[in-house]
Amino acid sequence: MNILITICARGGSKGIPGKNIKPLNGKPLLHYTLEHALEFINLHNGKIQLSTDDASILNCAKELGYHTQYVRPKVMATDRAGKLDAIRDAWKYAEEINKCSFDFVLDMDVTSPLRTIADLNSALEKLVNHSSALNIFSVNPAARNPYFNMVEELENGFVKLVKDGGLIKSRQLAPKVYDMNASFYIFKREFMTSDLPTVITDHSIVYEMPHLCFDLDHSIDFTIMELLLQQNVLDFKI
Repeated sequence: MNILITICARGGSKGIPGKNIKPLNGKPLLHYTLEHALEFINLHNGKIQLSTDDASILNCAKELGYHTQYVRPKVMATDRAGKLDAIRDAWKYAEEINKCSFDFVLDMDVTSPLRTIADLNSALEKLVNHSSALNIFSVNPAARNPYFNMVEELENGFVKLVKDGGLIKSRQLAPKVYDMNASFYIFKREFMTSDLPTVITDHSIVYEMPHLCFDLDHSIDFTIMELLLQQNVLDFKI
């Protein structure tokens, strides 16, 4: 089983300037994910491909001994560019430079580092054992449920439940829904060679994380995550 790990970390973040290399509890944010990637490839036959357009991010990766000549194309480095396109471009480069075909592509997001090697191994095993699935991605139980306490506004100004599940009187009776926490995605080669435009397909499955995980979108998220690490209150190690 040959695995490629992609790490997509463009420069120019607007929500948290320089967030991909911003220190989190004394360590550059990138290093949490790159350390996971280095540990994972020691357990599996694989390679790492960093995708960035920023020299400072490349230099930050070099601090852990990782080097690459690949630079993400500018068209894929804007805040409107889709991540899946960047993953596919890095995958094509990695196959060419390594002269091999990868059976799986594991993408790990720098801005959602609350994951463990056990998470990655369990998700990979679940995907391998599901013959019909094309990909898997990490999730957490959603705080809100579209069948029970999420509404959308209609054109007439009134609101309705996002999902009509009949008369559901408690959240516990509503169908289970998840938040995509963006921490990682694993794709079979069949997915990568297709022209599927999004990570959510008719043949996608999920890995429910047994612990807290969230994405760093805003400055307050960064502060919360740093406090969690400083106070050592997480019930797992990253």
